[in-house]
Amino acid sequence: MRVPGAKAAIACSVADQGVSALTNILVLVVAARLSSAAGFAVFSMVYMVFTILLGIGVSYVGQALVLVRGDDRVIRTACRSAAVFTVVASTVIGFTAAAVLAFVPGETAAALAVLGLILPIALTQDGIRYCFSALRLPHYALTADLVRLAVALPALAVQPHGAGPARLVAVWGLSALPALLVAIALLAPLLRGLPADVRKYVRRGHLGQRFVVEFGVGNGSSQLAILGLGLFATPLAVGALRGATTLFGPLNVLFNASSAFGPPLLNRKQSVRGQVRATAVLAAVLATVAASWATVLYLLPDRIGRQLLGDTWPNAAHLLPASGSQYTAMAVGTCGLLTLRVLRPRTTLPIQVVFSLAAVVFMLTGYALGGVLGAAWGLGLGSVAKAVATWLRIGSVSASAASAQQLAGVAAEGHDHGQAQHGDPDPAGGLEK
Repeated sequence: MRVPGAKAAIACSVADQGVSALTNILVLVVAARLSSAAGFAVFSMVYMVFTILLGIGVSYVGQALVLVRGDDRVIRTACRSAAVFTVVASTVIGFTAAAVLAFVPGETAAALAVLGLILPIALTQDGIRYCFSALRLPHYALTADLVRLAVALPALAVQPHGAGPARLVAVWGLSALPALLVAIALLAPLLRGLPADVRKYVRRGHLGQRFVVEFGVGNGSSQLAILGLGLFATPLAVGALRGATTLFGPLNVLFNASSAFGPPLLNRKQSVRGQVRATAVLAAVLATVAASWATVLYLLPDRIGRQLLGDTWPNAAHLLPASGSQYTAMAVGTCGLLTLRVLRPRTTLPIQVVFSLAAVVFMLTGYALGGVLGAAWGLGLGSVAKAVATWLRIGSVSASAASAQQLAGVAAEGHDHGQAQHGDPDPAGGLEK
């Protein structure tokens, strides 16, 4: 098993997240071109349900997996357990939902039932990506996702115009099968002969349970923010805010790559200070990229902006400085949460809960004071507050962790010195003098 260097691993991680995001975007574009307006509405809803289930699976299994530490056998055993649990859980949930929905009339129920049947394929293929991350083999994940992209789009494109949402869901789900087979072929030799402990995922206190709550709070608060704004603002204002944030989609690829593939790379650092220093540098780099991207968008000619967002562009362009500030702060906060995940994973939940809800309050207050521009600056303020709180927490956590690491080193030196003084039994039963 050849593990790539840090630079190659980072490049493959970012590329893999980019391919995955591109696949999701193009699937929706192709489905929209093939479907009627009503059919695409159903397909979009089913796809949103899958996205939520995927986020839960990633939080419960994937994010906990990439934090596993230990020797090669420990990590490979954890990967086998994660893969088996994903297959079992997705099969039980998916097939149960399909069996229930089979008796419910309507096009939406039929499409959701099909989603249940293909759920084990789609979730397992994506879940194995995190096994490759934990094993420090992101190029394997990239290989499987390239196969996914190469198969999914042609499979959908050859469907007849006006194809129903259930058919499109089935084709999209089954198109993941070649990528899944490639991923299994790459992963199976690394895990052969190892045990799988599925029960640890249902025990109380499993770390993934906290990450699912974080996912729920983060996504729930963002949806609540949009819903709250929609109750008070005009549709034009909401569209402008959505349009502005959509333009920062490429940055989400970088943030997701950092969260998914960062922990195994950070675990290569032996000292706490080294880990904090690495994420601080990453935060500076991502913040610079975010600010640069915001500047590029702000300087776009109106002609190009209208090609991107149509009539929404003038209103969205007005919000770009605020949204750019928000994403620059998000870059710093994302790297801070990554640091805490590695140093002390249980510290991230309170920060996520408090400041995700605070962002909603800031946004609504901002809208009350300054309209949709005030709402955008409110979201930016929420991201700044979360970033500051995260790095303040890192200061206290890293200090205590570094002290503990230092004490452990002193104790190990004393133990080694004692062995040198008094002798230590060797495996053959003699004494080293």
